Amino acid sequence: MPMTVAPEQIDRIVWNQHHDPFEVLGPHQIQQNGKSVWAVRAYLPHASEAWVVCPEERKDYPMQSVHHPNFFECVLEREHLKNYQLRVKEGEHERVIYDPYAFRSPLLTDFDIHLFAEGNHHRIYEKMGAHAAEVDGVKGVYFAVWAPNARNVSVLGDFNRWDGRHHQMRVRNNGIWELFIPDIAFGTAYKYEIKNHHGHIYEKSDPYGFQQEVRPKTASIVADLDSYEWQDADWMEYRRHTDPLTQPISVYEVHLGSWMHGNADEPAIDAEGNPVPPVIVADLKPGARFLTYRELADKLIPYVKELGYTHLELLPVAEHPFDGSWGYQVTGYYAATSRFGTPQDLMYFIDKCHQNNIGVIVDWVPGHFPKDGHGLAFFDGTHLYEYPDPRKGEHKEWGTLVFDYGRNEVRNFLVANALFWFDKYHIDGIRVDAVASMLYLDYLRPAGEWIPNQYGGRENIEAADFLRQMNHLVFSYYPGALSVAEESTTWPMVSWPTYVGGLGFNLKWNMGWMHDMLDYFHMDPWFRQFHQNNVTFSIMYAFSENFMLALSHDEVVHGKSPMIGKMPGDEWQKFANLRSLYTYMFTHPGKKTLFMSMEFGQWSEWNVWGDLEWHLLNYEPHQQLKYFMSRLNDLYKSQPALFTQDFSYDGFEWIDCNDQRHSVVSFVRKAKEDPEDYVIVVCNFTPQPHSHYRVGVPEMGFYIELFNSDSREYGGSNMGNLGGKWAEEWSFHNRPYSLDLCLPPLGVLVLKPDRAKRLPGSEAETTEA
Repeated sequence: MPMTVAPEQIDRIVWNQHHDPFEVLGPHQIQQNGKSVWAVRAYLPHASEAWVVCPEERKDYPMQSVHHPNFFECVLEREHLKNYQLRVKEGEHERVIYDPYAFRSPLLTDFDIHLFAEGNHHRIYEKMGAHAAEVDGVKGVYFAVWAPNARNVSVLGDFNRWDGRHHQMRVRNNGIWELFIPDIAFGTAYKYEIKNHHGHIYEKSDPYGFQQEVRPKTASIVADLDSYEWQDADWMEYRRHTDPLTQPISVYEVHLGSWMHGNADEPAIDAEGNPVPPVIVADLKPGARFLTYRELADKLIPYVKELGYTHLELLPVAEHPFDGSWGYQVTGYYAATSRFGTPQDLMYFIDKCHQNNIGVIVDWVPGHFPKDGHGLAFFDGTHLYEYPDPRKGEHKEWGTLVFDYGRNEVRNFLVANALFWFDKYHIDGIRVDAVASMLYLDYLRPAGEWIPNQYGGRENIEAADFLRQMNHLVFSYYPGALSVAEESTTWPMVSWPTYVGGLGFNLKWNMGWMHDMLDYFHMDPWFRQFHQNNVTFSIMYAFSENFMLALSHDEVVHGKSPMIGKMPGDEWQKFANLRSLYTYMFTHPGKKTLFMSMEFGQWSEWNVWGDLEWHLLNYEPHQQLKYFMSRLNDLYKSQPALFTQDFSYDGFEWIDCNDQRHSVVSFVRKAKEDPEDYVIVVCNFTPQPHSHYRVGVPEMGFYIELFNSDSREYGGSNMGNLGGKWAEEWSFHNRPYSLDLCLPPLGVLVLKPDRAKRLPGSEAETTEA
């Protein structure tokens, strides 16, 4: 049979060097002897014989080897050729397959590619990656990957013996490679084999892959994200019409891999009732295993609901290779970690949170990524996702690489990734990790080892622009969402809207408050009189940003001591100090975040390999602290004065912040649009009680003692005011009336006027009569 294709073209296919194998392989209509015929060509590296199968004719046409023993061709004299198959003999086995090169219609349009090149394809994750599809009535999976500097790219998997010669992809504009592979489905493991122009081979997981194998394996898995039936429509509709900044936000921060472990001898059960193989972790205690997302839904959600938190914050759940990174070194930005189950299992967990009125915030890491060979690093044989110059593209102290925020396609990858978690997983917010490392070009870099921006400054203008774009789109698509910045510097307007020049977050962690308060509470109480500024200084800047007060995982690791271990004094005083700190935190302007274990006073630092110290809840002081946290959350959520005006001077007023000698502060928190709805907060930060401590108040009447952190039921000394106090006509603190209070040791009181109780003969009673 005469050759219908040049030998050099065949060689390029055989040597896996062709940028568009469709030019050679598959069906081609050609002229032969004055006739229009079809030449079907296939490269089948392991085949000894092959036939073209035409199902409608029920006939097989033998293919001939051409130029190479594994390159086959068959010429068919026919007018149409559609949905043919190949019968392939490999050793003693035969199989019938569809020819992937017979499906030429691209699923990625030129407009998709144009938007991606601009950095404006907000749902690029629905085009890139691996997607189950049906082409010309044949089911399979469509693959697309961005690798503009590759010489050629192939799809690898069990379906082709992980041999890159089988499924060579074609390149489109802007360096996007694509291929539709028939007869594979959800659950298929795959990677990309990428060759650069020097012939070096890189096997990479899919940057847009929705699932990965359980580490230490690194292949991506074709996953279904669209079949889960959500039951949270009411929650999502309510969120869409609600301003979260005027709502109570009390966040329980949790690392799913160390909150609690299961017994390896008791396998978990999947949604169909089948046992799930345990994920083995060498560093866990013998016999322990990770809980699955579904088990966590059954255990964690009731626990958080009992404590009264409004939100869960999950340390990163995107796929990461090393357990000890806590999830902050991500290799699969679009893949929920398989440690705890499937994507549908995580959807179930979030769905159950919403059904129990608990929002879900996910830690998101767009600041850096690890150098693991299967990940984004040096992806197509060049610095594709990272800045090429290590003075800008590497965090040497962290051993990670920095995204190239100036590259449209990289920025698109990250922006779409933020939207992806809201879209596919119904999350309610993101907490953006290490924002300061993104904003400053000299972050953790010595002099001479960083590159200034085009104006000679240290600001990463490209990163700031990326954050503005990301936040603008998150709030445009998902009103009512949260975007929280972990930002520790004085960069201006972090939580201001983008249209006034801000970065566009709606909350920022208040790192200054955290450091000041932990330094203050670490002191022996006698010395606190000399450091009153630690308590009061935060109000000087409290309304310059929308702040969240956070006592996070970073404060209880690396030798910093657990929270209760930071407190001075004997055991009673440690617990009292902790209650005092938490109550001041929950009455101070700003939303709240506490890390797991802080609610019951764990004595050891957080250990990523171990459970929390649940056995401590067998002891009364820890039980009482846990109960205290549930009541504190109840107080916080029940009093609009404590959350509706967190970000305005209208919501806060000092009564007295100058009593350094006694380490006492008092202030008013006010509700929005209701001047009569306020609470009085009085804090005594020493173990010395005060039996007659006078505090000025704005009106006469009875003030209920809503909350006393020294209550006996919380483990305190039970000093207080017998449920409340009548105000007296004694002007104090520049106010016309005052309360004569008993201040408990290391205690915080929260009081509120009782409108139903009036002094006999008072003006209020006469007016009401």
